[in-house]
Amino acid sequence: MSGESCGLLHAARDDDRVFDRVDYEGPVARWCSGCGDHSVLSAAQRLLAEKQLAPENTVFVSGIGCSSRFPHYMKTYGFHGIHGRALTIATGVKLTRPELDVFVVMGDGDCISIGAGHWVHAVRYNVDMVALLLDNEIYGLTKKQTSPTTPQGYKSNTQPRGSYLPAMNPLEATLGITNASFVAQTAEWIPAHLFATLKAAYEHSGFAFVRILQRCPHFTADIFGEAAKQPDRVEILEGPGGIRVEALDAIYKNKVEHDSSDLAHARALAQDMTAIRLGIFFEDESRPRYEETRSIPQHSAHEKMELLEKEFERYAV
Repeated sequence: MSGESCGLLHAARDDDRVFDRVDYEGPVARWCSGCGDHSVLSAAQRLLAEKQLAPENTVFVSGIGCSSRFPHYMKTYGFHGIHGRALTIATGVKLTRPELDVFVVMGDGDCISIGAGHWVHAVRYNVDMVALLLDNEIYGLTKKQTSPTTPQGYKSNTQPRGSYLPAMNPLEATLGITNASFVAQTAEWIPAHLFATLKAAYEHSGFAFVRILQRCPHFTADIFGEAAKQPDRVEILEGPGGIRVEALDAIYKNKVEHDSSDLAHARALAQDMTAIRLGIFFEDESRPRYEETRSIPQHSAHEKMELLEKEFERYAV
């Protein structure tokens, strides 16, 4: 969401409420101990508190998967949708209620397998919302099934001899979609970088796509386990338009100079899989947003009910 839209939302509030992080905390999360989802949930709650987002004007939408229980653990509005359809629901919410802050939480299967078509067009539509891809590179909820991002050769219950195909690269794919406006990658085991990335995504005006690398403690703890223990395996993107977390400098010393407005360099960095790179790969707020390129009728609550009743009458028997 743009800073301008944030300001309009806060200006519209006629109360003096001050929200603490606890105001966004729902029931205790039931994810497995050590699951990266906990880290993402904590970062999201911290972001909402820093931005002072009114819970009644904030919506979290999800599909199906471990990560899709996210809305249950937020004390905001939420919609737990069906498999692969989180982006369509979120798009509908944002287009009909543009004043709301909309976040979408998806797993790797939910977003880029069954939801692939919606993912591609959500990026192209560039509706102003934040989309989080929680990628543990396996189907965790259905107990270790190969997903589109499972590394080639990695054994699972559906492909016990190892994944047949090379893993899909969500960053490379997203950067290749027409009208992409914000593409970033972060990791759940680096909370400071995770929070800074979510903050940058929220402040972006347009569709902000964030891939979050995370460990599944039961099925893919080994995939990112070494990277979590060995900081030299990680490269941090820094440069114009990027994010800088000074507290991490002493730990993550491998830096890559990158201008986030350089799409060609972003694609080259995403395609090169020799290192885990974190940061903003690309950002361009000049890209057209779908809600600004089409006319969306604005109706009062009474008018909406009248139109709904009129539509029902068409099918009366």
